[in-house]
Amino acid sequence: MANRSTPGRQCAYCGRTLPFQEGRGRVRRFCDATCRSAARRARQAAVGPSATFVNKNLTPDFREGKLDNVRNAAPSGDPAVVTRVLDAARAAMDDVPEDAAMASLEAVTVIRSLARVVEDGLREAVALARQSGHTWAEIGDLLGTSRQAAFQRFGRPLDPRTGAPMSASILPGATGRAAALFADLAEQRWEQACADFSPAVAAKLDASGLAAVWAQVIGLAGAYQSMGEPVTHQAGDFTVVDVPLFFEAAAQTGRVSYTQDGQVAGLFFLADRS
Repeated sequence: MANRSTPGRQCAYCGRTLPFQEGRGRVRRFCDATCRSAARRARQAAVGPSATFVNKNLTPDFREGKLDNVRNAAPSGDPAVVTRVLDAARAAMDDVPEDAAMASLEAVTVIRSLARVVEDGLREAVALARQSGHTWAEIGDLLGTSRQAAFQRFGRPLDPRTGAPMSASILPGATGRAAALFADLAEQRWEQACADFSPAVAAKLDASGLAAVWAQVIGLAGAYQSMGEPVTHQAGDFTVVDVPLFFEAAAQTGRVSYTQDGQVAGLFFLADRS
């Protein structure tokens, strides 16, 4: 925020004086999420019949600072999903522009930032659930996955040899490298996909062999469509990245394991068990 050159600014909703702030960024307009959300609801209610779904009293006063008018189900004619996610971002984070017609790339940045906030919150919630005695099986059921997958995503196992958290040994950048590898496969860049193979893997799987494996996957699951959010964990001396892959007829998990020096030690395609 940057109020340095504009001292004495007041909240655009409640009129209270905003605190003096330094640094680069947009000029602050509201006290907090409460005023920001209330101002948005007031604008929507003023639009007329097209905004009759707005409920001014939807959120009790004592909770307005934490919740927003983001509905679980979208009624007919509701704004696009991106707009509703941006509304949630404005309630959860600071410095999110009020303009609903923000540039598309700026929207991607905001939603990506919100995804990180949600991921951090989910990790903390899982940790609290574990401290309360809930099992990995229960957590996996809630997340729609197996107990092992839930543990791999949120667990903090200790290396029995050193007593140190295994997460501290995760190869930096492994998540992005794994996603790039599967992007290379989808774009049929076989040589590039093989670039980081360890000598042992390269001896068994060259570019033509990798193309054949990908063709087999396509034959079973249909045309490639997209990938989901990768999940990275440490397994002994290897960093393992699981990347959800979505095809025309099925979903699979692409798994890449990396050595400590960044070479691909294993590449697998696992069928979706759901």
